[in-house]
Amino acid sequence: MFFRLVIAVITAVLIIATSIMFPGISAQKTAKPQVSGVYQFELGDFTITALSDGTVPLDLHPLLTNTNQAEIDRLLHQSFLKNPVETSINVFLIDTGDKQVLVDTGSGELFGKLGGKLPRSLQVAGYKADDIDIVLITHIHTDHSGGLVVGGQPMFPAATVYVGKPDIDFWLNPANAERSPDYQRYFNEAIKTVKPYLDMGKLKPFSGETVIIPGITARPTPGHTPGHSFFRVESQGESIEFWGDIVHVASVQFPKPEITIDFDVDPNAAAAQRAKQFADAETSRRLVAAAHVSFPGVGHIRADNQGYAWVPVDYRWREE
Repeated sequence: MFFRLVIAVITAVLIIATSIMFPGISAQKTAKPQVSGVYQFELGDFTITALSDGTVPLDLHPLLTNTNQAEIDRLLHQSFLKNPVETSINVFLIDTGDKQVLVDTGSGELFGKLGGKLPRSLQVAGYKADDIDIVLITHIHTDHSGGLVVGGQPMFPAATVYVGKPDIDFWLNPANAERSPDYQRYFNEAIKTVKPYLDMGKLKPFSGETVIIPGITARPTPGHTPGHSFFRVESQGESIEFWGDIVHVASVQFPKPEITIDFDVDPNAAAAQRAKQFADAETSRRLVAAAHVSFPGVGHIRADNQGYAWVPVDYRWREE
């Protein structure tokens, strides 16, 4: 027995020493790749699927405006976070039974190795790009319209793409690009990802509150961009509203809606719109699906002190 114990101790020491001296030959990793982000739930007769396009790190100190570094760090600390923060890119699929409707498309290839995971998430959810009948774009920005084109080709060739007319007029107008050099990247990306659908006759602008199909209504909420819009979905007395960039950083902008971000085309209008929509969502207790709240980004908003707080939807996985 003593001999076996000595052998075991010597073996353990050798293994530890080897792992220290030669880390490359230590035990093989057993961790598997991250599973695609998919979360599905019912809304009346419709099926809603949250699809992750991945996450991206954001350095908030230079990005957030109408605030300061100390306030940013304090708010992040309250949510057990620190700068930079990991930001979700959420896309949503509405299956009406008759139509497959996608809300936003993620970033495609525009963030390099970050983001661009929507095709994988769609596949895991059991859908193909060719299944998509309608694409609703909350606004024309990298991580919302970027996934319209992948590999130089339209990702959703069978789909009709709906975008607020003010965004089309702004981002596809070369004269605006000349007047707004700080946003040159967005103009270039709009030409690359949105214009192909215009050229195919598949881009449909809307102005004002517009019924896209029965049960789905576009609602303009300008500020972040001129044509920024929400999409309200209703079925059998239940409703949900899909938000784009009304909020970028939940831990900061829910408690302090006045804090803006460098991506806002009109920061003052964006802040005013955010305050208005937060108040409306809190009063109505409406279910909300947000593009940049931690996946799946579905929940409610409640009043909290002088601001608001996000309440994630109760997780559900039942087959019945």
